[in-house]
Amino acid sequence: MNALVPLPVLLPLCATGLSLAFGTRLKQVQRFISVAVLTAVLGLSLALMIAADTSGPLSVHLGDFAPPLGITLVADRLSGLMLTVSSAITLCVLVYSLGQGMADRDEETPVAVYHPAYLILVAGVSCTFLAGDLVNLYVGFEIMLVASFVLLTLGGTGPRVRAGSTYVIISLFSSMLFLTAIAMTYAAAGTANFAQLAGRLAALPLGVQTLIQAMLLTVFAIKAAVFPLAAWLPDSYPTAPAPVTAVFAGLLTKVGVYSMLRTETLLFPGNRLGDLLMAAALASMVIGILGAVAQTDLKRLLSFTLISHIGYMVFGIGLATRDAYGGAIVYVAHHITVQTTLFLVAGLMERRGGTTELTRIGGLAKAAPLLAVLFFVPAMNLAGIPPLSGFIGKLGLMRAGVADGSVWAWILVIGSAVTSLLTLYVMAKVWNLAFWRAAPPGQAADGTVLEADSEEEDNDIDEGPDHIRGSGDEPVRPRHQPAGRAVAATLHGHAVTTTRKLPRPMTAATAAAVALGLAFTVFAGPLTSYTDRAAAELLARAPYVEAVLGR
Repeated sequence: MNALVPLPVLLPLCATGLSLAFGTRLKQVQRFISVAVLTAVLGLSLALMIAADTSGPLSVHLGDFAPPLGITLVADRLSGLMLTVSSAITLCVLVYSLGQGMADRDEETPVAVYHPAYLILVAGVSCTFLAGDLVNLYVGFEIMLVASFVLLTLGGTGPRVRAGSTYVIISLFSSMLFLTAIAMTYAAAGTANFAQLAGRLAALPLGVQTLIQAMLLTVFAIKAAVFPLAAWLPDSYPTAPAPVTAVFAGLLTKVGVYSMLRTETLLFPGNRLGDLLMAAALASMVIGILGAVAQTDLKRLLSFTLISHIGYMVFGIGLATRDAYGGAIVYVAHHITVQTTLFLVAGLMERRGGTTELTRIGGLAKAAPLLAVLFFVPAMNLAGIPPLSGFIGKLGLMRAGVADGSVWAWILVIGSAVTSLLTLYVMAKVWNLAFWRAAPPGQAADGTVLEADSEEEDNDIDEGPDHIRGSGDEPVRPRHQPAGRAVAATLHGHAVTTTRKLPRPMTAATAAAVALGLAFTVFAGPLTSYTDRAAAELLARAPYVEAVLGR
């Protein structure tokens, strides 16, 4: 079974070469390769999760080089669950993007590079979850980020390039900081392997330990979009195509949360920076949801809720108890699914109504009842309405906070409750504006072709004092109707046609993501039992160390 551990990384990388070789000449083959490989990765991830739960952590030293020289990959309960959920979500998003590409006839370059870039992104995410040392964790981040640069700027439109530039600058800064932290760790401890660091870091002076911990937390907080290091996210994500935005929102920030979970439990036990993490968690919750309340564009609104709900996960990490870690793991799995689903629904709403600007869209509950259901279920799940999985995760975290009994814990419990209520308010606002009320005058009619203006035309438009460039709401001039802002709707970024009947693959993929979120509710008992065992394994540390070092 150990031999299966590298395959979630190797299969997408090998498929990338095949996908590039075929390109658009045999586009059906390219699509088949992507779907087949991600289906195989999902099966492998599920097998690794079950094996790690029944037999303990699995590890492999590539090339049979022992630490610290070799590349070590490890699959334990935490990484197995993250791999399984991320694989299921990336498969749903891929099917969604295939439906969008076929509906828009996106067959030309640069869409030809979409499949290779997407497969590289999946390989990077898998590498990050399986990495057994800081160096390969960094490599996983970089593989993932290189692919994300391509996907974020796909089509080369002005708004996407501007948003991509911000994303690149922030990512390069965090990468340099990460490299510095790795160099300091290796200089102080003589290794970057997690299992070896678990024993060696405790022997270092407290000041050195704290400095390394603070630097790693800063890097991972940037990746996870923890306030105050989250300002880049609302302006970067909404401009990308809907499937790209969905997978970014669902996975890329959770990779940062996963890294915080891994290093805080394995390398820095004792919760020395717990109060700082809880302060950051509270700020993320409250400021993020207040930002969402102020938005009228659905994609930017969801971007702010993403920042807000990252705070729940950091809350669990800051408490550093078994119940808190268990609740945080449940919430990570839940949030990957629900946040991705909501961004997929936003893409469907944009295709149906021509915009994600809530002041310019309405009547969708009557016009597209299935779309209304696909939005309502994950929206209530995100808000934490019982008995959905969002409620289960939040309840676990709040119970852990009450059991802890510290001042910070009680403040976070209250902050969690307030944030949950405000999330419900935000989702209700979206429902009332986009679905419940009648369609406003000027809403794009069925069959309207919405085209993004060129950069030169953009410069001649009076955008108004409240316009935010690069936010995904660049003006478009439809050929028939004066409504809609669809610059981010298609993969190539140039045009979208509103349709009364949504493409079936896009709807089916979104429905599958909704069903996955509901499955967390149906199987809440086994899920919480599994995450409790994962939390106990994280705190024990010995099973992980023994699996890697053999003692």
